Amino acid sequence: MTSIMTNTAAMAALQTLRTINSDLEMTQARISSGYRVETASDNAAYWSIATTMRSDNKALSTVSDALGLGAAKVDVAYTGMNSAIDVVDEIKSKLVAAAEPGVDKDKINSELTELKNQLVSITESASFSGENWLYNTATAAAGTASIVGSFNRSSAGNVSIATLDVTISSTILIDTADANRGILTTDIDADQLLDSPTATPSNYFLINASSTVAATGTEIALSAATTDVEVEEMIRVVDSIMTTLTDSASDLGAINSRVGMQETFVSNLMDSINKGVGRLVDADMSEESTRLTALQTQQQLGIQALSIANSSSQNILSLFR
Repeated sequence: MTSIMTNTAAMAALQTLRTINSDLEMTQARISSGYRVETASDNAAYWSIATTMRSDNKALSTVSDALGLGAAKVDVAYTGMNSAIDVVDEIKSKLVAAAEPGVDKDKINSELTELKNQLVSITESASFSGENWLYNTATAAAGTASIVGSFNRSSAGNVSIATLDVTISSTILIDTADANRGILTTDIDADQLLDSPTATPSNYFLINASSTVAATGTEIALSAATTDVEVEEMIRVVDSIMTTLTDSASDLGAINSRVGMQETFVSNLMDSINKGVGRLVDADMSEESTRLTALQTQQQLGIQALSIANSSSQNILSLFR
């Protein structure tokens, strides 16, 4: 039946055109934003996952910054420790030279004094962001420094922060509060460094930092009255200090390596999360471009169909002429 009151063909063509226009708007939005899932209404599940993972990635970015700061602190302490090892090695060489008959011990002591001053300078300078892991002036003993290492989310959705801990008490070279807490300021019994100790304590320390709690032994220094036995004892003590410094440097080197590996892991993890989120919500631009062309063609055809359907009513008039 043909009716001038109800144009069924036009209604069908209009409905089809509305659907095409809706799909076209969606495709244009995806192309302009680059996202297939931009809001929760697009896909609530994917949007929720993507939003959570983006938030976690921001936290990981902060972790990466914290690791960079921690790495800088470790690098400074490690550099200072290595420099201290070089100076102590030089002190050991000077003491060995002092053991030779006929040498001027006073002149060698002048060199030792300057080397010890250099050690103090190194430890005081090994500071980064207000922290010095080699030089302690606080009344309390140096404890543990923590570097934020990772941001974790459990399968239950609970979050936690993991840290890399550095035992600062084992890296302190000079302690101005308690000399016994510093590697260079503490007493070391030369007798205990013999293969067969005599049970007669002979304590020496390398640097006098005028600590509140002072060392009770003898400072390693030379004079014309210094005996060969005393020089030999000093050499043993300095060698022991070298061993302790080497162990501390090894610990710092291990932490430095760990921080570097963690930085690389966090960076790779952030990239992987970004890729995963992209797979969930990013639009395939090649696919969307093809769909856009098809929908634009369909839109033109829909407009033509609507125009034809509307013109059918006009054709009825010719029947009444």
